[in-house]
Amino acid sequence: MDSNRRKFLKLAGLGAIAGVAAPSAFNSLLKGEAIASSGGHAESAGHGGHAAAAPTGKQYGLVIDVKQFADTPGLGEHCIRACHSLHNVPDFGNKKDEIKWIWIEKYENAFPEHSNYKRNADLHKMPIVTLCNHCSKPPCVRACPTKATFKNKDGIVMMDFHRCIGCRFCMAACPYGARSFNWRDPRGKNEIGKPFISRINPDFPTRTRGVVEKCNFCSERLAKGLQPACVEAAGGAMIFGDLNDPGSEINKVLSEKFTIQRKPSLGTNPSLFYIL
Repeated sequence: MDSNRRKFLKLAGLGAIAGVAAPSAFNSLLKGEAIASSGGHAESAGHGGHAAAAPTGKQYGLVIDVKQFADTPGLGEHCIRACHSLHNVPDFGNKKDEIKWIWIEKYENAFPEHSNYKRNADLHKMPIVTLCNHCSKPPCVRACPTKATFKNKDGIVMMDFHRCIGCRFCMAACPYGARSFNWRDPRGKNEIGKPFISRINPDFPTRTRGVVEKCNFCSERLAKGLQPACVEAAGGAMIFGDLNDPGSEINKVLSEKFTIQRKPSLGTNPSLFYIL
């Protein structure tokens, strides 16, 4: 870490400590500044520090059918492998250093705001597939001091790995635990010489130590007209599409099925919906 980065983190850390005393700090992140009129997306800096492209009016989202995952053992793990192998997500071999773009939670952990009193016992056994919510009003974007995390023109919350300074403000701001920090070099090896990335995909960048990462809704696949890798692997248990398109399949499903979101009361407008 060079001296400039150390100075920045020192100053940023002092600012963070001062901000802890303000009880409304998190609410301020959620409120943010004025939202761009086109598509309702917040203005942000894009990849490489350039101004983000004008919003297209899209807001991609995902519906996850929890029962289908419960009825198909191993389906959740299959989706995780599809995502992690594509995006060179390292396996450090322990929970402390775990990097996760998509993972499985218990019901009570994923939905703490929803009553667990007298719930069906089977519900607590269901695998809740979890990933970045790609919020319409993402607090992580507002918290990032370098604009390393930003919303692209399609409403997807992205990461510019080169701009990330490892301050982890975005991790503190995210109420869903959807971001991971590389405490170790993802391209390294463990104590017995096993690589943390078993097979590197040359079409997607690997990260460095000290960088935050997360799900990007497979934006690189969307640019080619493909579905996200997890959606493709789920075989119908996930429905992906534009929430701002009234005629999209995802809006048809949302109009016909009862769904819930994670921590909706925070006002982040999560783009993930769950059918229970």
